[in-house]
Amino acid sequence: MTDLSRFSVNQMTVRQLTLPELTEACVRLGVPGVGLWREPVQEYGVEAAARLVRDAGLAVTTLCRGGFLTATDPHRRAAALADNRLAIDEAVALGTDTLVLVSGGLPTGSRDLAAARERVADALAELAPYAGERGVRLAIEPLHPMYAADRCVVSTLDQALDLAERFPAERVGVVVDTYHVWWDDRAPAAVARAAGRIFAFQLADWTTPLPAGVLNGRGLPGDGAIDLRAWRERVDAAGYAGPVEVELFNDELWTRDGVELLAEVAERYARHAL
Repeated sequence: MTDLSRFSVNQMTVRQLTLPELTEACVRLGVPGVGLWREPVQEYGVEAAARLVRDAGLAVTTLCRGGFLTATDPHRRAAALADNRLAIDEAVALGTDTLVLVSGGLPTGSRDLAAARERVADALAELAPYAGERGVRLAIEPLHPMYAADRCVVSTLDQALDLAERFPAERVGVVVDTYHVWWDDRAPAAVARAAGRIFAFQLADWTTPLPAGVLNGRGLPGDGAIDLRAWRERVDAAGYAGPVEVELFNDELWTRDGVELLAEVAERYARHAL
């Protein structure tokens, strides 16, 4: 028997499945949790999606994604803050207490990473009280440095913790995603430092060569260079006992039958992470 009690599948892993198809497949395969993405949820309807997953008995482990908080233009900054408040409200409606934040890249023409990170901190100072009042935790996700220019100026767990530790531990924490942090020899110590602030743990393997655009190259567990079980053991040792969410972006995987892929993802999780 495969123990899937902590397993969660991120919606993007099997994005070829509609939300009803995904919920049906999860129930059929015994998958207890899903991580949802705002765009397909909004397309389906937030309240309708909430009813669908609730009636299926699924836990929504995370909502992806808020963030993109580095704008210098006042109007863009105000729009980003408004969108993040909406994302917090959507998390409440969906029944998850964890909103994943991708901080955003450098504004056009800027080369100042430190200033961009400070704008993220300023935005968190505005958003954390709003989220806390609604029972939602803000989870800062560091992304691999190859995304620093255009997607995420927070590249390491230590950088994410430097931001999170300015706020109460129950309000702002971090995401540990193996794909983004496995390369960093300081990350294991950062996981220990993050005790009490690990709000989500995500798995994907690192395979090469990377595809054009480098975004959709996450490998199935076991296909790449990452010792996934060691990372699961690290977050467990830091006191994390929550869901283990497999999040893959992979064009080739998206051409496959979604239900068969989900079954393989669950099997790979059990074989390489448990």
